[in-house]
Amino acid sequence: MKSSRYQVGRTFLCRAEYHSELMKSILEFVREKEIKMAIFSVIGAVDDATLGYYHPKKHEYKKIMLKRPLEIANAFGNISLKDGQPFAHLHAVLSDAKGRTYAGHLVSATVFAAEIHLLELIGDTLEREHDQTTGLALWKFKE
Repeated sequence: MKSSRYQVGRTFLCRAEYHSELMKSILEFVREKEIKMAIFSVIGAVDDATLGYYHPKKHEYKKIMLKRPLEIANAFGNISLKDGQPFAHLHAVLSDAKGRTYAGHLVSATVFAAEIHLLELIGDTLEREHDQTTGLALWKFKE
């Protein structure tokens, strides 16, 4: 297993604006604060969301469109770089009014109310690179 060691830098508690796009809001914030590496969690609710399920044999995402209000039951992600720019990778578990859950890679979501807890990481900045085996953009660790 390859790894890098980090120190915790700044800690932020944030609130995404009503009807903003969640992933775009997070990326705007990290660019504004010049954050290159972080881990973060999100709680709240969304008016709609698009999740992605990665098909390992086809090397492509299947989109799952959820056009209804949903609770964010759990969401955890990280910030690193891709093509030299901040990149947010977030997985979420969302639940509907009947308690049914939907989970996967969060592609997009329209915020109803969202609180974000973000921990900046200080250390080697990881850049995502295309991995031939998986077809995904994965972290490249220094040798």
